[in-house]
Amino acid sequence: MASKSLRRVCLTPKVSGVGGMVSFQAKLIAGLQTRNIETAFDLSDDSAEAILVVGGTRQLGALRAAKSRGIPVVQRLDGMNWLHRRVRTGLSHWLRAELGNRLLATIRNQIATRIVYQSQFVQDWWQRVYGNEPDHRIIHNGVDLQSFSPKAGERPADTPVTILMVEGNLTGGYELGLRSAIGLVERLRKNRKVELKVAGAIAEKEKQKWNDISQVPINWAGVIPNDQIPVLNRSTHLLYSSDINAACPNSVIEALACGLPVLAFDSGALKELVAPDAGRVVPYGGDPWKLDPPDIAGLARGAEEILQNHSTFQKGARSLAESAFDLDKMVDGYIEALSG
Repeated sequence: MASKSLRRVCLTPKVSGVGGMVSFQAKLIAGLQTRNIETAFDLSDDSAEAILVVGGTRQLGALRAAKSRGIPVVQRLDGMNWLHRRVRTGLSHWLRAELGNRLLATIRNQIATRIVYQSQFVQDWWQRVYGNEPDHRIIHNGVDLQSFSPKAGERPADTPVTILMVEGNLTGGYELGLRSAIGLVERLRKNRKVELKVAGAIAEKEKQKWNDISQVPINWAGVIPNDQIPVLNRSTHLLYSSDINAACPNSVIEALACGLPVLAFDSGALKELVAPDAGRVVPYGGDPWKLDPPDIAGLARGAEEILQNHSTFQKGARSLAESAFDLDKMVDGYIEALSG
């Protein structure tokens, strides 16, 4: 068990809306509360015994002042912005992405007393670009195994086979995953009736473009509140995790907890997260960093392997989540990192 001496933690920045950071912060706060650890968001709060920077904050002066008072500053790091260097996203997006990277690196290299990486992939990436740091650890994201779980009576219809994508945002280059998802379902339709269900924010004009491209139905589910994701997961046959070089996607962990097998290309942290009996992580077929065209045929073969042994993969997915991604394990890891 993690240390019980911690009494109050300051979190920064305070986030709202949807997305991985919002979900993580809400889960961590709830977990800390059950352990009688208070949370605050004011960096000048002298009663805080540690600070957790979730990604980055522009309050560099306040962070430095807190560090000078002897308060440990722990930074939780995701991956870096990189797609903007490979796809045309516009000057303003490019500048935001570059400034975001610089801000994260400044906190990591000049202020933080300890780093928490979301995966081994993320650690290797940061250390390759910015060098090693003296104090770090890896803590994978966690999931509430009670809320996210298989449920008797809730199962997908036998037909059509529904391939699910769950992404917070499908803009700024991330819509590339839709192209491979459409290629996947079009290959699968040769042997079965299939549809693609997409959860996430995407502009109406983009929806129309992809509807025109696709030869199979696309169900645009929109932005789904986190408490409705379990029902969504249980109503589909497999999750296609489309994000290239993903750090530690919550959608994958939440799917596994619901007994939903995961399909993905081998990039980012996916090989760390998805065991062979919980889904298929297939070779990309090129260099994902260069956005080479992926091997859609190989992706489809992986999907067929899952669908042909679906109940076995469902059990494997849930078993993996129980052993590796329990939310309590994650919370205890952060308490230990903040207490040390």
